[in-house]
Order: sequence, then C-alpha cells, then structure tokens
Amino acid sequence: QVELVESGGGLVQTGGSLRLSCTASGRTFSSYAMGWFRQAPGKEREFVARIRQTNPSTYYSDSVQGRCTISRDNVQKTVYLQMTSMKPAETAVYYCAARYGLCSMYACLKAGEYNYWGQGTQVTVSS
Repeated sequence: QVELVESGGGLVQTGGSLRLSCTASGRTFSSYAMGWFRQAPGKEREFVARIRQTNPSTYYSDSVQGRCTISRDNVQKTVYLQMTSMKPAETAVYYCAARYGLCSMYACLKAGEYNYWGQGTQVTVSS
C-alpha cells in the first residue's frame, strides 16, 4: 500500500514556474514508477509526465515537452514536477500516481496503468 500526498500547487501567472512535490509513504518507493496527471474541469484526466524506477528514464506529453521536468528522490520518497512557461490552459488539479512494476520505454502513460493516486493539488494559471 502506498499513500501519496501532493503539495506545491497554487496560483501562478502566465509564463511563470511552479514545482509540485509528491511524497509517498511505504518502504518500497523505488519499486514504483511515478506519474503526474492533470484534470481540468469538465475534462478527462490527462497524462503529463512519467519517471521510471531506476536509471530513471522520463517521458512527457507533447504539450509539456521542453517545459517540464519530472524527477525523483528515492531516499526522500518524493517525486517532483517542475513546470515552466505555464499557460492558462494548464489550470487543473494535478495528481501524482504510483505504479508497481516496470514500465517499458513508451508505457505507463495512461491513468489506468497506475495503482495508487494522491488527492491532487490545484494549480491555477492566471492570464
């Protein structure tokens, strides 16, 4: 069982930056691939970024590629999402998720592939 708690959300201006954190409970954080998703009002939850367990390769959605960086600290049991050049359309609740088991290079991009979810943190980008 893994419990995930996100933090770092808030209000940011267009073009600004924000870093989200997600801290996990449990002893085997390094066994989990971690992902960030977001959900805007009236829209489906969408993939943002994913990081694998070790030698951590990353994958980003086309919409954030080049503007976001996902990273993890297995000692602190925390995954981060650094976002830059933010846009109003990125206003959403951001969720972190954990998946037990390996992800191939282009896998673990769908919400259904993850076992555990945090409660979400609101990010609002003002125009």
